[in-house]
Amino acid sequence: MYADEKSPAPKAPSADRRTVKVYERILELFEAEGIKTVFGIPDPNFVHLFVAAEQRGWDIVTPHHELATGFMAEGWARLKGKPALAICTLGPGIALASGSMMDALVENCPVIFLGGQRARVTERRVRRGRIQFIQQEDLFKNSVKWSTSIEYADQTDEIIRHALRVSQSGTPGPVYIEYPSHVIQADLEVPPALPPSAYRLYEPGADGEMVAKAAELIKNAECPIILTGHAVQCSRAGAKVKELAELMGCPVLQTSGGNAFIEGIEERTFPYLFAEVGDEIVAKSDVVVSIGTEIGEPIHYGRGFLWAEGNTDRKWISIELDAEAIGQNRPIDVPLVGDLRTVVPQLSAALKDSPRAEHPDLARWIQEDKDRLAALATQDFTTPSGRMHTGQWVVEATKAMPKNAIHARDGGGTVIFTWTFLQSKPHDVVWNQNFGCLGTGLPYAVGASIADGRQRPVLFTTSDSAFLYHIGELEVVERFNLPMVIVVAVDNAWGLEVGVYKRTFGHGNTNEPGVHWSKSVRFDQIAEGFGIQGKYVEKAEDLGPAITEAFASGKPAVIHVPIDPVVNHGGNENLDTPNYDRFRTWYAEGTQ
Repeated sequence: MYADEKSPAPKAPSADRRTVKVYERILELFEAEGIKTVFGIPDPNFVHLFVAAEQRGWDIVTPHHELATGFMAEGWARLKGKPALAICTLGPGIALASGSMMDALVENCPVIFLGGQRARVTERRVRRGRIQFIQQEDLFKNSVKWSTSIEYADQTDEIIRHALRVSQSGTPGPVYIEYPSHVIQADLEVPPALPPSAYRLYEPGADGEMVAKAAELIKNAECPIILTGHAVQCSRAGAKVKELAELMGCPVLQTSGGNAFIEGIEERTFPYLFAEVGDEIVAKSDVVVSIGTEIGEPIHYGRGFLWAEGNTDRKWISIELDAEAIGQNRPIDVPLVGDLRTVVPQLSAALKDSPRAEHPDLARWIQEDKDRLAALATQDFTTPSGRMHTGQWVVEATKAMPKNAIHARDGGGTVIFTWTFLQSKPHDVVWNQNFGCLGTGLPYAVGASIADGRQRPVLFTTSDSAFLYHIGELEVVERFNLPMVIVVAVDNAWGLEVGVYKRTFGHGNTNEPGVHWSKSVRFDQIAEGFGIQGKYVEKAEDLGPAITEAFASGKPAVIHVPIDPVVNHGGNENLDTPNYDRFRTWYAEGTQ
């Protein structure tokens, strides 16, 4: 209702219905989906909702920047396997959060943004100079899957349910709902909230004939493989994929976005593009089962680069929730359209009576990859400056990572080094693959830890440039006493961009404007100002023990590690960043 319209007289509630406020009903509808966490900074539009949420036992996570609100929600959704709720105040709040909407859209993450707004009677006036005001809904339509508004109180159920439906249908993604102030205190007479299966398609399965066809391809293959994307982690379906991999007797290739290892099949899992073993596996493969991946640019659409060698007529089976995605990037021989949480067990059931023996090369591939990692960890890491080599920073940090840890990543050059030098096999990884946005790491890590119930340790490896984006969220880490150790590689520069200058103009031909900054910053001391442990580590042999000690303390910590700036940007000739030539093949099939 608009503020200047009269509301009809309320009806007496029936036996199975009761009267609640709109904000209470919103909470009930999310609770029906198993969601009891809210991220955001409350304002007058949301203080009633926050009080009610606290009374209902919700986790209430208030960051210090609205952009971090959306990133925290995204980290939560990735670990929880459910849509996340992000609250943003009207005007500047939702405007600052809009970058995280775009990130969630490109990262295929179901975040529901609930944005406050002035009452419609005020918003629709022909006025100038209104406080904290923009026309919001139209601004965000291209950044979300669906943009709408709760115009009338009795629309609450249908709008929240459709937001939950849209965010999880087809390719997952964000939704924006406007929450004008004229509906906040309205009363609703409502029945109990419906379960998800009563109002949306819930974890649909694939066509039975297509499942049988896929099973026959796998049974008759010489070298079937599984290619996993990050939806496997986000849907919490690792155990189901493990069963399928064992029935297929096959290796598992990870996309760069889907690089969380599945418990129990870590050794038979290899990175696409950044390990020699992966090259041979691609070349020998004659059937590929892609699960939870867009088959996008970073894997060359499944048809270029490595896929152009060996069995180029290999067959593709795609397990994909979004029917419109089938065949967009490459032809698909057997589409299995449905939720991977249902479809993977369907395929396993079709193979149970005739499981395949392990591929004869699997044991050799496993040993060769172990040898590769060992060789990387023991190479000569001497640097001209005497500061730590970025590769050694990755080796020592990830060797010390607890086996059950969540790994959060951020940065440019440091992340490229991580692909190569990673010494651990974490079961959960959160980082920004598709959008390539710096600064997501700390909010992602916070959201992931909250989703995990603050139980498992979190190792966050980041660069100085990326860490500075949302360093204020250290207060949230301290407030919740998150079991997080943050290891910051410090080269006092935008390292990857220094390399771009050298590659573009040659070493010494420019001053590299804008990419070098103060050498006086001390992240360990900043952490102490937030009430968090701070450590300064210069020697590689001290880094692992410092991480182990920090985790053992049960308190969050920030470890400042000076790294060699020349190594970090690839050397003065910009030729030495590991696998950089392969990383460049991601972009427009190698043409930038």
